[in-house]
Amino acid sequence: MNKPILTINNLTVRLPADADRSNAVEDVSLHVNPGEILCIVGESGSGKSVTAHTVMGLLPRQQLRPTAGQVLLQDEDLLLASDERLRALRGVGMAMIFQEPMTALNPVLQVGQQIEEMLLNHTQLSSRERHRKVLDLMHSVSLPDPDKMHKAYPHQLSGGQRQRVMIAMALALDPPLLIADEPTTALDVTTQAQILQLIKDLNRDHGTGVMFITHDFGVVADIADRVAVMQWGRIVETGTAEQVLRNPQNDYTRMLVSAVPSLKPKLRELDPESPVVLSTQDLRKVYGQSGWFKRGRVVNAANDVNIQVKRGQTLGIVGESGSGKSTVARCIVRLIDPSAGAIYLDNDEIASLPVNQLR
Repeated sequence: MNKPILTINNLTVRLPADADRSNAVEDVSLHVNPGEILCIVGESGSGKSVTAHTVMGLLPRQQLRPTAGQVLLQDEDLLLASDERLRALRGVGMAMIFQEPMTALNPVLQVGQQIEEMLLNHTQLSSRERHRKVLDLMHSVSLPDPDKMHKAYPHQLSGGQRQRVMIAMALALDPPLLIADEPTTALDVTTQAQILQLIKDLNRDHGTGVMFITHDFGVVADIADRVAVMQWGRIVETGTAEQVLRNPQNDYTRMLVSAVPSLKPKLRELDPESPVVLSTQDLRKVYGQSGWFKRGRVVNAANDVNIQVKRGQTLGIVGESGSGKSTVARCIVRLIDPSAGAIYLDNDEIASLPVNQLR
């Protein structure tokens, strides 16, 4: 049996004196094997991210201080490592994908430069070799048109593309351990599925051990080999993904699993005579883009949208980023003006009401 890449023994991390409990993490023990995805799952404040940041040596030491235990990366205790040693290990021995790439990426550097910086700091590759390696990494994480993407800035990319850049940076030096701290939380469901599949593919192809932090049991079901459930800084249950999802032993785990939304709707009877309180007819919102030296470009953000909501009814509007969901909502409350169509609120047409009558 392969030796674990990461072993955490009885880790305790103390909180400041004015916190709501003594320890952020208390007596935590777990391990990650090569080629394995371990999901650490729990609610906000359970200690998941503190555990991950302890491994990476990224804790703010004035506020959070490890007071007991070991964190062994291939037999080296990271709690005893100097700052210089931890910097040397980041990227080479372990790497992290953060939850929000816009805060992790430098907004004034092209993304290709940011990936290349990892190679510049840790390898002896020539400038041409680094450039080729960056393009190969971008291709491996399915970024479109790597030559063009290399010169893009973070704000010019979609959320999913920025997260792919973060994954490319994390994998630049082929570290044996990858830590992913809720990397799909801010993404829509289809982009989330693509990123999860990418992590699974890279895990399989490179044999990388993955510690995946999440609060979402849907993600756990999709990606995990093993699961560790955390509550108030302690691990309350561990097991294979199938064991934990199908037969949870701890009350807290059972509560988390039962809270996962079902795709089978709970049926309730609606009064067929309930009045319509909101409706739209052929609602449209068109954005135009023009300038002195370019032809105008028209974007149909919402096109012929017809919805109806009765009193006591809940209507869910579902779609990917850019599908027009928020545009429709903003038109209905008149935060933006629709380009065409009608909006009826309790039989009053409000699409064309003057602003002073909307207040």
